[in-house]
Amino acid sequence: MKIEGKVAVVSGAASGIGEAVALELARRGVRAIELADKNDRVLEVARSVNEATGRRAAEALIGDVADARFRAEVFDRATARCGLVNICVPAAGITRDALTVKVDKETGRAAVYPAEQFRQVLEVNLTAPVYWAMEMVARLAEDRRRRGLGRWEPPEKLLGTVVFIGSVSSQGNKGQIAYAASKAGLEGAAATLTKEAIYHGVRCCVIHPGFTDTPMVRAMGKEYIEKNVLPYTQLRRLIRPEEIADAICFLIANSAVSGELWADAGWHPSA
Repeated sequence: MKIEGKVAVVSGAASGIGEAVALELARRGVRAIELADKNDRVLEVARSVNEATGRRAAEALIGDVADARFRAEVFDRATARCGLVNICVPAAGITRDALTVKVDKETGRAAVYPAEQFRQVLEVNLTAPVYWAMEMVARLAEDRRRRGLGRWEPPEKLLGTVVFIGSVSSQGNKGQIAYAASKAGLEGAAATLTKEAIYHGVRCCVIHPGFTDTPMVRAMGKEYIEKNVLPYTQLRRLIRPEEIADAICFLIANSAVSGELWADAGWHPSA
């Protein structure tokens, strides 16, 4: 599917991979891109995209990506500006890292990972991205129905592509019970959705980035990164966000690539 001339939606666009994807999609000629994030820095990202392209390609909306009304508003605005959304990259994500069970050395009592934090991570990292994807698929399906079209056929051009942001942590990573579960869940959701969405001409993929130089990873601290990340990464450095953005555009543009793409810089979890 050609990127040029398409309409895109990117959530989590205020920083990190979301910001890099927005810039790369604009550079590759999307007609319009709607950027969504709860952080008002997303407004600055939209300005940067427009300055870089010399046109008003990007628009930013501030809100909770887990809120259904906000999600609908983003798609409504994108559609009103330039037509149906063809590319969806729900990149918003959070971590709430802690050991699953931690024993107090003085009392001997064990504390388990808080259920509320588990639910929060799943809501943002798993449920929300899947519903952003389904929002695009539903709108494209309704449009086909209005035009009297049924099942998508190969002679037609593909109508849309979803790229979910997984993680190497889906393989399991100490201290990331909720985050790992949310990213592994995206694999099952994408595998199921793609079987259904292709009926309407939409592909679904998952990219699994390794440790990328984003605010989320930097928040782990320099000592943690140098001790627990870099020694287990073949490149011995953090991945640059623009490298992940390039890989995402590859998934969008090459329709023969399906399923999952590992962009891990050779990282493998320690035992």
